[in-house]
Amino acid sequence: MAYASRIIIHSNKLKHVSTLLRREHSVAARGFSNSSTHPSLTAREDMLKTRLSCSPVERISKCRATTVPMPSGISTMSTKAMTGPTLFREYISSHMRSVRGFSSSSDLPPHQEIGMPSLSPTMTEGNIARWLKKEGDKVAPGEVLCEVETDKATVEMECMEEGYLAKILKEEGTKAIQVGEVIAITVEEEEDIQKFKDYTPSSGASPAAPEAKPAPSPPKEEKVEKPASAPEAETSKPSPAPSEDRIFASPLAKKLAEDNNVPLSSIKATGPEGRIVKADVEEFLASRGKETTAKPSKPTDSKVPALDYVDIPHTQIRKVTASRLAFSKRTIPHYYLTVDTCVDKMMGLRSQLNSFQEANGGKRISVNDLVIKAAALALRKVPQCNSSWTDEYIRQFSNVNINVAVQTENGLYVPVVKDADKKGLSTIGEEVRFLAQKAKENSLKPEDYEGGTFTVSNLGGPFGIKQFCAVINPPQAAILAIGSAEKRVVAGGDPDQFNVASYMSVTLSCDHRVIDGAIGAEWLKAFKGYIETPESMLL
Repeated sequence: MAYASRIIIHSNKLKHVSTLLRREHSVAARGFSNSSTHPSLTAREDMLKTRLSCSPVERISKCRATTVPMPSGISTMSTKAMTGPTLFREYISSHMRSVRGFSSSSDLPPHQEIGMPSLSPTMTEGNIARWLKKEGDKVAPGEVLCEVETDKATVEMECMEEGYLAKILKEEGTKAIQVGEVIAITVEEEEDIQKFKDYTPSSGASPAAPEAKPAPSPPKEEKVEKPASAPEAETSKPSPAPSEDRIFASPLAKKLAEDNNVPLSSIKATGPEGRIVKADVEEFLASRGKETTAKPSKPTDSKVPALDYVDIPHTQIRKVTASRLAFSKRTIPHYYLTVDTCVDKMMGLRSQLNSFQEANGGKRISVNDLVIKAAALALRKVPQCNSSWTDEYIRQFSNVNINVAVQTENGLYVPVVKDADKKGLSTIGEEVRFLAQKAKENSLKPEDYEGGTFTVSNLGGPFGIKQFCAVINPPQAAILAIGSAEKRVVAGGDPDQFNVASYMSVTLSCDHRVIDGAIGAEWLKAFKGYIETPESMLL
């Protein structure tokens, strides 16, 4: 009985052996480093041997009570004696403090990797337009580091912390930089700049690892090629089968051959037991098609002269415009409503207002300013058109923010006039001129073009286009296309009386998911009323 109880006691002690070994190993590994100034491995082994010579209970008590010497290289740790979980927590916290601003190379001083920021909601990549700071320059919070060309405009990128610009990783003109990709390095001390002369970001080292792995892949490809050659040898044997009296073919292959007037005897069989399958017929038809198309191309190539052309790289705004408009036409069910509006009274009111503006030193009011004001008031009267489609609901906006299409050398921009229904004609005109100038200078900021609920595009005044249909600017539900004003002969009050009046064609493009035909017609009626009775816009 005493012997059995002794066995049970020792077995309980042995349960803790693996735990103790892990504990002893972790104690020795925490302070380990390559530096020669650290405690030697032999000393640690002696410490382990001493502890392991004790009983499990004694080792547990020593692990709890004995302080663990740490290497001098970990400067952020406290110098006081630490035991057990306290030591582990201190080590973790010191490690977290040292991670930020350090690379995997131990010889680099503290630094910060500056990544390509996301400067607009739709931005996934950007271009470096211009660096305003050079390597070695001191930077402070709020100072502009560089100009980034986003998907919609060129935006200034500001520095967030004080330091020195040690390394520029993406030079001016670099394109298609993904959001988050490192573009520059800053350091805290000026003397640390030279240490980053040949610096490459840590992410750049990761692709090198996969490149070293293709070495074992060729044997796999060789193994695949060998069995691949075997079927060819097998299929080449039954191919003489068609020379016999009967040709074997699958029903689908026969039907396909009959439809294309192809004799089965001219098709090479690759199926089981010399059978012609559908793939054999398709391959024959494809090869015959290549031969017929290749023959006439030879004489024509010699006659057609080579075209002279220039490849123009896509700008960021051009790529985004193409993507958004293609998405719009592909996903939004467009329909179009056109109406002619008499603009004689509006032109008369504009002349009176411009005379008043010139007398008071103000800027002239354009036809486009009056159109924007009329569109904004019509949206307030018919708010269903001031909406946006989502999969769960239709969002109807309380603010009337009008985007105005502006064509520049860089592409098409749509800056926004916010709360246009609450602003006067003079204020609208000043904002449109200011935003159009910023668009031409490629200096629009995100707040200058985001948040629009309706768009106006005018090709009539500047280009003389009579009428056109515009593509909806998602996520909006409508866009108004303005044509040119032209004089027309209209019937007068008497049968023999004719008058001359100026008419302007406008076309409303609507998202049928949001705006029904009757609602779109109601909005156009309200817009036409404001244009033909412009005094009502002043009420």
